[in-house]
Amino acid sequence: MTAPKTTRWPLPEPMAIALQAAREAGAAGEVPVGAVVVKGDEVIAVAGNATRSPPDPTGHAEMRAIRMAAQTLGDDRLTGCDLYVTLEPCVMCAGAIAHARIARLYYGASDPKGGGVEHGARVFEQEQCLHRPEVHTGMGEEEAAELLRAFFRERR
Repeated sequence: MTAPKTTRWPLPEPMAIALQAAREAGAAGEVPVGAVVVKGDEVIAVAGNATRSPPDPTGHAEMRAIRMAAQTLGDDRLTGCDLYVTLEPCVMCAGAIAHARIARLYYGASDPKGGGVEHGARVFEQEQCLHRPEVHTGMGEEEAAELLRAFFRERR
């Protein structure tokens, strides 16, 4: 796999929607992460983190958005879909992205402690990974990182 591409660009609508989902998750007491699945120009699914209410350790924004998109499209393969997420996906979410056959992954803030794409396990670089999306980083990075910093600052 080639290294993720960090690009500075105008914020596209799907990432703006993901950031709004992250803000809503934070307001609900969840870690402020948001995700959006698009196919072409159509938004298929929008989700924020929801791991606490109801208790669901798999309730990450990416997992929820992928589940919603699969239900909407009636297919477990999200071929031709792109995922926009405010934080680097963890190992669990990266595995789901690969299994869902997401074409392109765009994420904002890197996660050196819990990330599974450019940090940690680097799921898409593993020989066992049967599908590798095109990965782009840094989109909405400053706002996504500030949402997370503010959230955790309030809880310390």
